Amino acid sequence: MNEPGTDSVLRVEDLKVHFPVKVSLLESVGSVLHALASIARGNRGGTESTHRVVHAVDGISFAIRRGEILGLVGESGCGKTTTGRAVLRLAKPTGGRIFFEGRNIAEMKERELRGLRPRMQIVFQDPHAALNPTMTIGQSIQDPLLIRGGVTEAEAKEKTMHVMEEVGLTPATDLFDKFPADLSGGQKQRAVIGRAIILEPALVVADEPVAMLDMSVRARILELLLNLREKYGITFLLITHDLATAKFMCDRIAIMYLGRIVEIGPAEAIYRDPKHPYTKALITAIPIPEPGRQRRITLPRGEVPDAVSPPAGCRFHPRCPVALPTCGWEGRDFISHLEERRLDPTRAQADEGQLGLPEMWRSSGRTAERRQPSHDLFLIFVASWLVIAGISAVLYAAHLHSLGTYGFPFVGAGLSVPLASMGLALSLVSSLVALNLVWLRSWTEGWGVRVAVVDLLFSGYVALIPVTDAFRGVVALHLLIDGFAVYWLTRPFARLALLRRRRFSATREAAERTRRRLNDVVANAPLPMAQAIEDLHVDADTVTVRFRSPDPLKLKDVGDRQVECLLY
Repeated sequence: MNEPGTDSVLRVEDLKVHFPVKVSLLESVGSVLHALASIARGNRGGTESTHRVVHAVDGISFAIRRGEILGLVGESGCGKTTTGRAVLRLAKPTGGRIFFEGRNIAEMKERELRGLRPRMQIVFQDPHAALNPTMTIGQSIQDPLLIRGGVTEAEAKEKTMHVMEEVGLTPATDLFDKFPADLSGGQKQRAVIGRAIILEPALVVADEPVAMLDMSVRARILELLLNLREKYGITFLLITHDLATAKFMCDRIAIMYLGRIVEIGPAEAIYRDPKHPYTKALITAIPIPEPGRQRRITLPRGEVPDAVSPPAGCRFHPRCPVALPTCGWEGRDFISHLEERRLDPTRAQADEGQLGLPEMWRSSGRTAERRQPSHDLFLIFVASWLVIAGISAVLYAAHLHSLGTYGFPFVGAGLSVPLASMGLALSLVSSLVALNLVWLRSWTEGWGVRVAVVDLLFSGYVALIPVTDAFRGVVALHLLIDGFAVYWLTRPFARLALLRRRRFSATREAAERTRRRLNDVVANAPLPMAQAIEDLHVDADTVTVRFRSPDPLKLKDVGDRQVECLLY
């Protein structure tokens, strides 16, 4: 459990915190059916959607030296608060190691952690919600002392009064018996800070400690935290989305984006010369109080991606103005490009004519694929053919059994034994062909058409006989399904064709038009995306765009800092 040879109060290695996505029973059943349908189409990646998680924190590493203030900066939803809660074990890590004062606490049981709790504390963002409205300020601050034990109530009150003076809650004698509703926002935050330091912790996680306060109060609270660091040597992990606050408070800054740390280094250096494109975007967004001064603002394009399925490679690459072909482009990036092209009506009409609507495309990892919309209908047709052939086989078998056993039929009056036997054989063969059509086995290429034609002719012949009872409806369905069978198995866009020359001549021309349109879309895509495309495949049934694999990505030493970017 112990980790020797370190002066760090906190060291985090490859920390991951994932939260399962809660779904209803109906959604779970739908996911399973979707996965089975994907497998039937030959897409084995279809099962990925059945176990989805939110990648709140996804493999970050950092260390904080004793007495240091490390700022964790990023926009809302990037995983800052989850990181702060995880290093205190208020949130259970999914993976990685957390060393607090040399001990790995990532897998500790709560009973073992209880002895370390006084050494690590947290200041929550909302002081109004952090204080119990039924307890006085004095009771809230001294409560941790009484819970830990070892002191009398008089000693606890004496230390509480001293801490209240330290954090600026003066006069302490007047405020000790006040309730939170009687205090201002700044006073409540001072009370929360006092409660956090009364146990003399080694580490304090300050989660947006001034976000809920007025501008006039913020500076005084930040100065209070600095004074406490100087006086007691407390180590702070400061979570904020305000780079100006981080520059004022922190020795080092870690920039976080979508669960990853993209840059970490000295606060002054990062503010003066940012390296990662996301850090540059954050800093350029800070307003400068100099009227008339012009500067270039490079705001990221688009929206923050979904943390349930974050981008491959660099998390920032879909919004990065200087992305590279090796940054981790995926099929969904190409689909997003198709959606952006719809802003131009002329392009949208041309794209939809050859490539279809963006909703018809599906992405799986590095691949974007559009199948013919008829393929799903083809599967429905095959399933219908299988069901009708099975029902027919059962009825023909019942007809033969009743004739042989009782001398008269219960169903299908008017059918002779030879006709019923032939119908049974055809139904069984049709069932076998339909079952194999789902996977499009090679031997069904010719037999599928032949069986459909023979079955159609036989059903038409049986329909001319005055058949009664249940066979009347079955024969009508047989005619309908067999008619569709002949149509689907001989049409140009089906995988199986009766007239191969006609099929190939038609599909070759259509595929060439689709390929020209696809090349035009790629030519107008962002250059890094276009250069990252590894393969374009067009045939009668599918259009596939496949991207190259991303280069390995990790934090690299760049001068006085570490940066996670392929530019360095």
